Parts: sequence; C-alpha cells; structure tokens
Amino acid sequence: MLPDLSDPETTPQVGVVVIGYNDAAHVTEAVRSALAQGPAVGEVVAVDDCSTDGSGELLAQLAAEEPRLRVVRREVNSGGCGSPRNTGIDTVTMPYTMFLDSDDVLPPGAVDALLAAATGAHAEVAGGLCVRRELPSGREQPWQAPLYAAHTVLAHPAQRPRLTHDTLCVNKLYRTGFLREHGIRFPEGRFLYEDIVFTARVLAAAPRIALVPDLVYVWHVRRSAARLSLSLDRERIDNWKARTQACELAYDILLGAGQKELARAARAKFLDHEVRMYARELGLRDASYQRAWWAHTREYLARYDVADWEPNPTAPGRLLARVVLESPEPCDLPRLKELAARPARLLPPYARVPDGTPVWSADLPQVTLTPFLTRPPRVLPLAVDGELHARARGTRLDLRLHELYGRMAEAGPQEVEAQWQCREDGRTAQRATTAFAPSGTDGWSAEVPVELTALGAGTWDLHLTVRFADGTHRDATAHAVAGAGRLRRHAVPSARHGVLLVQPYATHSGALSLRVATGLRGVVKIARGRLRRLLH
Repeated sequence: MLPDLSDPETTPQVGVVVIGYNDAAHVTEAVRSALAQGPAVGEVVAVDDCSTDGSGELLAQLAAEEPRLRVVRREVNSGGCGSPRNTGIDTVTMPYTMFLDSDDVLPPGAVDALLAAATGAHAEVAGGLCVRRELPSGREQPWQAPLYAAHTVLAHPAQRPRLTHDTLCVNKLYRTGFLREHGIRFPEGRFLYEDIVFTARVLAAAPRIALVPDLVYVWHVRRSAARLSLSLDRERIDNWKARTQACELAYDILLGAGQKELARAARAKFLDHEVRMYARELGLRDASYQRAWWAHTREYLARYDVADWEPNPTAPGRLLARVVLESPEPCDLPRLKELAARPARLLPPYARVPDGTPVWSADLPQVTLTPFLTRPPRVLPLAVDGELHARARGTRLDLRLHELYGRMAEAGPQEVEAQWQCREDGRTAQRATTAFAPSGTDGWSAEVPVELTALGAGTWDLHLTVRFADGTHRDATAHAVAGAGRLRRHAVPSARHGVLLVQPYATHSGALSLRVATGLRGVVKIARGRLRRLLH
C-alpha cells in the first residue's frame, strides 16, 4: 500500500542514505546537501563503511548538531558500495528512500521534485536528471537526458525500454516498502557496478514510475583523484570482467521475471554503451590487456542469440561487437576506436567481396555491411578527416568527407557547418558554413577559416553538421589526421595576446580538438605542465 501523504511538502517523508569510506574531504558536504533539502527529508542516514581517515568523527560532530542525522558505522569495511546501501535500506524509517554517495551532492529542490512526482502519480519509483560535473573544471554533462525531457508517468517500465540505460540508483526516489516487499537489495561485498544489478531488480518488479525533467543529482567526476572511483578505474581487465558479470546478471534477472523486452534492451545497451566505451580505450592498454579483453568479450558475446543481433543492424555497437566476435585475435583497433566514438566514424578502407557486397575488411568478409546500403545518410557513421593549418597569416581547417559504399554520392553532400565548443564552460564560437567540393574520385573537401584569437584560451572540441541535397543532415566530428607533424604545436603571433600557443590533438576517441594558450603567461604554463609530465 502507498502511504497516505496529507501534505507531502511539509510532512517528513524521505530518508536519504549517504554512504562513504575514507572520504573526510567531501562527506560532510554531501550530508549537508541532503539536510538542506528541507522538511520533506525526515532523516539522513550516514553509513560509514569503517573509515580510518576521521570521517566517522566528522559525521558524529555533525549529528550532535543535527537531530535528523543518524550515523551508522559498519564494523568491517565491505569493499564496495552495495553493503552500506543495504544497511541504509534496513535503517531508514521514512516512507521513501534516496541514495547519495559521499563525494556527490543533491542540488536544491531535488527531493521536493521527486517526492511530488511520486506522490502525485502514486508511483513506487520517481527519477530525475543527473549531471556529471567534471572537477575542477566544473563542466557538466547530462546523464541519459532523453529519458527526463518531460514529466512522464509509466504504468510499467516496459513502456520505456530505454530505462535499462539509466543504471544509476542515486537519481531516483524509491518507496521504502516497495524495496522491502520485493526484497530488492544491492549485491553484497566488493561487487563492482552494483547499480546495474539493483536497477534490474527494480525494473523486474514492474513498478509504476514517474520521470521529471528537474535536476536531482550532481555526480562529481574527479579524474585526478589519488583514488579513482570504481567507474573510472578501468585500466585492469578485472574491471571489464566485473562489468560483464553485472550486465549478465541484470539480463538474467529481467529474463527470469518475464521481462523479455527489457532483457533484450539490456543486452542492446551493453553493445551500445559498455562495448563502445571500453573499445575507445583499447589503444591505451598494453597488448596483454587487449588480448584478455578481446577473449573475454568474445566469450560473453557468444551467449547472444539471433534475436539479440536483429534490431538496428547498423548500430555502431553491434558492428563493433560483430568484428570482435568474428576475429579470434585483436584487430583493427584504431578503426574500432573511431567506430566507438560518439557520433561514430567508419574510416576506410571500404572493402567489398567479388559480388559487390560491402564488408568490414578483406580479412573479415563475414562481417557484411549490407544494411548500410538502405539506411538513411543521417544515421550512417560518416568519416570526416580534419587537419588544422595554423599560420600567422591565417589559420585554416581542412575537412575531407569520405565516400561510404556509394551512399555519399547518392545523398549529395552540399555543405558542412563547423562550430567550436569550449570544454571548460560549454560556450560555442566560430560557427562557419562552407560548401563541399568534390575531391578526387572518392570524397569531398571543404576549407573553413578559424579565428584563433576569437576562440581564446581553453580546450575546444570541433562539432560538424554535414548537410545533404535533400535537406537532411548528419552531426559528426572530425577524425584527427596524425603523422608527419600534423598534430604539433604552433606559436602564432596575435595582435591581441602577443602570442598564441595552439595544440591540435586527437581525443581518446580520435576526434580533432584544440588546446589554446594565450599570451606569454599561458605559454609558460603549458611548457611547465609538459615538463612535469615528462619528469613523471
């Protein structure tokens, strides 16, 4: 039964479970953000997973001043996030439960927005928008934003299979009784990616769900931290094995509950998200890791059946997975990295077998690309090369669009719009549109002027829009052309700044980006940073 809430805005209804281990630098900020939500939060349960850095003492001091804060100290460290969250589920006395990690925060109004949605729709679960905030830059990226574009009520999660993509537990409010009645808990102990399993258990119980467009969670990403979060620590093969284990268990849970459509969606999500994310980073790993990743992924994908491969056969994740499945050894890693990019880029060579059928390569003719021949250009993985020529008399961006099995000539590329976006603050600059001209027999080229002074200091990502003769378009990024000094630094005179230091570089997915430093001070800062990296 749902609780009777006479006035949910003023009656304490929510218990926020804050978990932490050796995070004295951040845990009090997280707890205060939960307490600051207002009277709807009846209690904050801070579960300290046997910290040794003074976190427990800080929480005890805060609890002495705040009667709504309850501190539970575990006697033995669990090694993961699941056990302390389960402790919180067992401890909460409020009708609704939320989860918060010690290094994140709840933005103002988060609880009120979720509680109003849950009570108004009589929903067991309410979810809202989460943003990943990169620190120290402060750059924010929404997480699964399309799910939370508008107020929505789902009588059954199968109405929105995309829910399987949002495996976070922290941007949601749960009816406490719902979790307990269905025995929904996190995996115990050191189980990485416990959120994936927990979310599957929630969806398997077929709750009524309310979704809101409000910002309800800020996920702090600290890539330079001495101890990386579990989701960022991907350099060991054990991390990938843990990820596949969690995804497989989630599939089994959904299938076992009769949620076949959601189970299929979970498998599709593994191809579109997990496989692509780790494939982008394969080139950063050593040969031993690459072989182990390849072998483990092939073993996992062998469990997929025909129905798992049928939907959307040109999706980049499916194509990438088919290459892995068909090749016994790692192959074409640079090309796979580009395919795993967002948006995807399929670089040449564009091979065909004798009967004209397009295939991945001459070495893997069994991976056919026939569906590309009928898909609209706006969804094809276009390959655009980008090369920056920085000179005192003017900087130019050269772009080259490759043919793709005859589809580009058929679509008729007309023009390309280039726009630079600052990674630090999200502002955009230098939007310019240039017509394409035929280049050789298998491509089109365009030259785009770049005003470096107008860009200013920062890291700039290049975003492209390719427009076709029928009025459709395709968003793309440019493959950074490397070799022969193409990505070297340039010192460019500037009337405004004196000097600009420009560094074209390839991101981890192969896309062209720029680092720009202004003035002598900026140049010295870049030089010192490079010297520190060399010394280390």
